Amino acid sequence: LIRLKLAGICATDLALLRGYAGFHGVLGHEFVGVVEAVHDDAHRAWLGRRVVGSINIGCQQCATCLQDGPEHCLQRTVLGIRGRNGVFADYFTLPVANLHAVPDLVCDERAVFAEPLAAALRVPQQLQAFTVGEVAVLGPGRLGLLIAKVLAQAGYRVTVLGRREASLRLPMTWGLATALIDQARDNAYDGVVDATGAPSGFAQALRIVRHQGVLVLKSTFPEPVALDMSKIVVAEIQVLGSRCGSIAEALTVLRQTDLPVQTLIDGRYGLQQGLLAFEHASRQGVRKILLQPV
Repeated sequence: LIRLKLAGICATDLALLRGYAGFHGVLGHEFVGVVEAVHDDAHRAWLGRRVVGSINIGCQQCATCLQDGPEHCLQRTVLGIRGRNGVFADYFTLPVANLHAVPDLVCDERAVFAEPLAAALRVPQQLQAFTVGEVAVLGPGRLGLLIAKVLAQAGYRVTVLGRREASLRLPMTWGLATALIDQARDNAYDGVVDATGAPSGFAQALRIVRHQGVLVLKSTFPEPVALDMSKIVVAEIQVLGSRCGSIAEALTVLRQTDLPVQTLIDGRYGLQQGLLAFEHASRQGVRKILLQPV
């Protein structure tokens, strides 16, 4: 049993409100909390510890779970997304196997970014299998900025692309190269990461990735998408879906680097102000909105 300290609203939460994945229940999967009770005395060492958690809960019986982990288990539940209530509540539960202790040097306002940072760290891990030098990240929002920064730290030449000059101001303060997407040349980038969450972003990503390049898709779409996919075939584009990453690795990055995640925070609300918080989070240009008990 975990008592919530701080939670973050992300693009997936907003998409779930619009019908993505047909979810019904308590939303929320980005959190920092404190363990208040355990089911088994063997786990008493967790009591009182500050924790974050991985969000996939597998069956622990199938070959996928036993060999690769729960992320792709066909019977999995996903915290606040699929078949399991989430963290936008005073208390919630997770299996002990999903818990990660937060280092003392990582404050709550940094630790709450562990889950989205883990998702960002998945991208350079996937790109290691390809010859990619110059990468464009479409979508300078919550996740896009994290992806761009970890790619830059991994040695890639990164450009953050946005639709408006105003959306590129924060990436520039993070030391990232920026440009307007409409000014990007066709077939210009070895690799492109679409973190826009919009079908138009995917179309732009296809336009600017070079022949035999790599397109990493971070966006999920609540509605069916109609796109011209011919370039994928004709130009032999590698398309990679990309989802969850290592929470442990994310906590290490948060502890050992000065990644400026707190500059993404645009507002804080109490849980009972949840509707106002979601309205704020859905506004154009807003990045991270936090929820907390009061």
